Amino acid sequence: MERTEQSAAAAATAAAEGPRRRGPVVAALMLAMALAAMDSTIISTAVPQIVGELGGFSVFSWLFSGYLLAVTVTLPVYGKLADTFGRKPVLLTGIGIFLLGSVLCAGAWNMAGLIAFRIVQGLGGGAIQGTVQTIAADLYPLKERGRIQAAISTVWAVSAVLGPLCGGLFAGYASWRWIFLINLPVGAVALLLISRHLRERVGERTRHRVDWPGALLLFLSGGLLITGLVQSGPARWWLLGGSLVLGGLTVWAERRAAEPIIPGWVWRRRVIVAVNLALGMLGVLMVAPTVFLPTYAQTVLGLGPIAAGFVLSVMTLSWPLSAALSNRVYLRIGFRNTAALGMAAATVVLVVLVMLPYAGPAWQPTLVMLLLGGALGLFQLPLIVGVQSTVPWSERATATSSILFCRQVGQSVGAAVFGAVANATLASRLHGSGTDLDSIAGAAHADEQVRRAVAAAVDHVYVGAAVAAVLSLAAVLFVAPRRFPVLEDDPAVR
Repeated sequence: MERTEQSAAAAATAAAEGPRRRGPVVAALMLAMALAAMDSTIISTAVPQIVGELGGFSVFSWLFSGYLLAVTVTLPVYGKLADTFGRKPVLLTGIGIFLLGSVLCAGAWNMAGLIAFRIVQGLGGGAIQGTVQTIAADLYPLKERGRIQAAISTVWAVSAVLGPLCGGLFAGYASWRWIFLINLPVGAVALLLISRHLRERVGERTRHRVDWPGALLLFLSGGLLITGLVQSGPARWWLLGGSLVLGGLTVWAERRAAEPIIPGWVWRRRVIVAVNLALGMLGVLMVAPTVFLPTYAQTVLGLGPIAAGFVLSVMTLSWPLSAALSNRVYLRIGFRNTAALGMAAATVVLVVLVMLPYAGPAWQPTLVMLLLGGALGLFQLPLIVGVQSTVPWSERATATSSILFCRQVGQSVGAAVFGAVANATLASRLHGSGTDLDSIAGAAHADEQVRRAVAAAVDHVYVGAAVAAVLSLAAVLFVAPRRFPVLEDDPAVR
């Protein structure tokens, strides 16, 4: 009976209706993902205008941290709900919450309100990120699954480039509030397409008991963890300690729940454990280029903001291209070997970046970022597709959300650790002057001592990123099985 129900559930995707329905559904998925992706970057260039109108300069960083917090801690919850009740209602609900948050953000009257409404957006963004990638895996069989996942990666790449540009245009020529209002027509089209074209033919209905206490404990423990990682000062250690206590309570409650939010099999299957560890370390190392490279390019290389952004953006161009081609590799040599090849190349690239000459030509880090994007595209997508291909429909959303959750937590850990490393290096090189990376990043010009201090700090960060890459590679080589136990594709989803 269980196998029959899983087969019926596997037929619950739009693909079961035939390829003609895939086009509108895929368009809706990409629009939905664009909502979450753009709002991670579009607000960055509008911060001066927002602070100028609303005030709250001392807490504006929570416009980003609050959104990230809400997305991260809700991913596992939405994954379980999508496996229990279906992808469609979860995605529609997530888009609805996101659009509600967008309306509230556009009408915010002070910084505290805007931060609170950004958290509401994040509550919807968590449903969008995990569910979109799950539906994409449902739509296509293994041989085609890499193509659709690469297309979704392209949405993130384009958003990374266009987001800050659009934010600057709205802030400079209209109002920063349009950054949020523009989400409404995009989200409305996505809602319409999903409502009309995504068909879920669920077979035999069964009663499910949602583990709401476990969901609440997971939300609170994860929230304290992420908040502690982005905070500074003594409060950080209280938050992290509280997260540890609540984390223990969460494990205790989940082990006794009839249908836990994070089932025990997530931690028992070698493939999922290995990919969780590997993508967690990917999240850590990704902080180095995305957070520290722009400061390095402007302070050490003397580039303007646009040129510094270009040095970073080339990585977002090569990443989806490499991901799109990775299916030809993993179908030949396997998921594990393809991912190992990508991360080994990324480790070499990170070491090369540390060895670049001081204040060298800008084309050198640009070329390195291009190569790094290509290596990481070859690494990440095979692991995501590999995990999705080893679980049945009834477990796919939970598995997908778990690996995305680990990657997000890795980013928070990386930001905290590398920020501490960079500021400690600056304090040492500048003889305890009190200067930190945030104050330097806002300076138009820097003297030679500061430039060399920033170069040393970024070098130390990239050494840490290379260590994270080695740990990620070790998880793939020594934890993951040589061959992923791929399930046969259900004929109904071909």
